[in-house]
Amino acid sequence: MPGFELMISGNQSLCTKFTFVAFSSLAELQLVLFLMFLTIYLFTVGGNLLIICLIWVTSSLHTPMYFFLVNLSFLEMCYITSVVPQMLVHLLMETKTISVGGCAAQMYVFTILGLTECCLLAAMAYDRFVAICYPLHYTLRMGRPVCMKLAAASWITGVVVESAQTTWIFTLPFCGKGEIQHFFCDIMPVVKMACVDTSRNEIVLFAVSVLFIMSPCLLILCSYARILVTILRIPSAAGRRKAFSTCSSHILVVSLFYGTALFTYLQPKTAHTPDTDKATALMYTVVTPALNPVIYTLRNKEVKEAFQRVTHRNHLRQLA
Repeated sequence: MPGFELMISGNQSLCTKFTFVAFSSLAELQLVLFLMFLTIYLFTVGGNLLIICLIWVTSSLHTPMYFFLVNLSFLEMCYITSVVPQMLVHLLMETKTISVGGCAAQMYVFTILGLTECCLLAAMAYDRFVAICYPLHYTLRMGRPVCMKLAAASWITGVVVESAQTTWIFTLPFCGKGEIQHFFCDIMPVVKMACVDTSRNEIVLFAVSVLFIMSPCLLILCSYARILVTILRIPSAAGRRKAFSTCSSHILVVSLFYGTALFTYLQPKTAHTPDTDKATALMYTVVTPALNPVIYTLRNKEVKEAFQRVTHRNHLRQLA
């Protein structure tokens, strides 16, 4: 049968390849989907690169908030690149296969980046908390060493936790035709391919999700609860608007990211269906990374002003 190979081990047939069948029913639309996802991918990578370059060349943006934004933009480029290029290739191929080793590599990268983003968004919320609630101590509490430690802790947490989790998942035996009702190697669609009882694995996966997704989420909620109280105590309406405007972009990004993450990873296995898995996966792998550059450029006054200054300087150089 195309798309998988079988390795006989006793009386059990183990898969050495998986086949993605997420878009198999949309054969006539695959070229359209290819062009659409390619456009979104190029826009996302270009938008995040633009943010990184703007912050790099604009000294006024060399602050803790934009340090974390550079990390987030870099992470988003890697995040979408871990999924979309392979999906684009598969949209042009009749047989959409991936080896078990390749599937494991994709899951390592994808899950590490996902958990790192959870922690990084919590660090960004803490930055806003200190900036608004303790403005006089901001430079002391959010100095460069502190920012570096928070970013490093985010990456280390992602690498350690998700490396262990993904390694454990791929100790399971995978049997049968190897057809994954998805377009990349996400956790639950792969776990469903196991030919043994995975109830213990599901409990552990659920516990890890609760601990390492909800913990940063609770930190974000606590930070913004304190921020809200502080903003409401500001006597002038203009002051309240200014304080809230520094958080609005981050709130939107957090809502998009955690909305889909909580819906996806805090459901029991029985609640997952191929259609809901694909829809939510498209949200957090393609749509959310594409919206982040838009949110941070259109809703951020400092980034917009930096972009205008850079384009104005380039225009003057061309005239000269």
